[in-house]
Amino acid sequence: MPFKFRCFVVLLLTFAQVLAQDTVLSESAQISVLTCGPGQELYTAFGHSAFRVQDPAKGIDVVYNYGTFDFDAPNFYTNFARGKLIYTLSRQRFENFLYVYELEKRWVREQILDLDQEQKDDLIIFLENNYLPENRDYRYDFLFDNCSTKMPDVLSEILGNQLQFGEDHLEQRYSFRELIRQNLRVNSWSSLGIDLALGAVIDKEATVYQHMFLPVYVMRQMENTKLNGQRLVKRTRTILENDIPGQSPLFTLTPLFWLLLLLAFTAAITYIDFRNKTRSRRLDFLLFFSSGAAGCLLFFLWFFTDHTATINNFNILWLFPLNLIAAFYLLSRKGPPPVIRTYAMLLCGLLILLCLVWILGIQQLSPLVLLPILTLLIRYVWLILYLKNPKIS
Repeated sequence: MPFKFRCFVVLLLTFAQVLAQDTVLSESAQISVLTCGPGQELYTAFGHSAFRVQDPAKGIDVVYNYGTFDFDAPNFYTNFARGKLIYTLSRQRFENFLYVYELEKRWVREQILDLDQEQKDDLIIFLENNYLPENRDYRYDFLFDNCSTKMPDVLSEILGNQLQFGEDHLEQRYSFRELIRQNLRVNSWSSLGIDLALGAVIDKEATVYQHMFLPVYVMRQMENTKLNGQRLVKRTRTILENDIPGQSPLFTLTPLFWLLLLLAFTAAITYIDFRNKTRSRRLDFLLFFSSGAAGCLLFFLWFFTDHTATINNFNILWLFPLNLIAAFYLLSRKGPPPVIRTYAMLLCGLLILLCLVWILGIQQLSPLVLLPILTLLIRYVWLILYLKNPKIS
């Protein structure tokens, strides 16, 4: 073996040994799972999870955070809409991580894991490897690949069959939609929007493991998880006790108020139309255009994105995309063609079909959608009656 090559091998092995020594933790090191309470913004409404690594002997106190994203990244909103949003593993000092939650007045709890030296070393090496620029990015999925699911995924990757997830902490198993609703007010725009956008796939019962797409269920699961027959969590402590008070918004700012107002307005205008044997073109245009546009969005989310939770969305039966085209026929001063009456009858049939979907439990709908469905039904029925008499129409 040439002398220069032997020197190169020796230097390489020496460097690798030094690097390994730098990544191996001391005996006093601790690794814990952090769970953070919900915030006031929608993207913080479900809380947060992260790993904390402390090693006083080496001056290490850092957080490995799989929930990092950049609003200013190129095509951020486009990628979000298409289900191609990239999240990143970041590493930051614990004090900097905690500062954000102090400002937002959110609680933070820490569960210190009972790991032996080899397991701690394996975990920190895994996290450091994951933190490399070529490894740190991943495709975000709201239900199956987020900051919270990374906690059990990483632990399972390192500890394998030594880890046993118990089930005793669950009073019952919930569907994904039920789990989401635990974190949102039913009478809120965010809850209504999520219920409309997500399809029947989230109405199936989540497994024990799948419950951990929410941070609070990671925290509960960690308390009920064993490592080689012993409790995984050695100690739990509260770092921040803050709790955001639950303030009810003004009723006039809620979707229930505005949907009731729309229903009352539509019923009143339809009654006037009935008395005068007329048809309010602008109202029909507004209702058909808005429901059709929303239906086109649902159609896009279902068929043209990578979102796993937006497929099989039966809200499209009442937010029907073709209403967008029908809206312009209904606005015309010449009056709609005769086929519009048949189309309105089809729409009524779709509403009946939607009720069956709901009753049979195929997809759970937000109770708020009853109001716009009734609003549309009123106009559909009047349109059928009005167009029945060609002389009037």
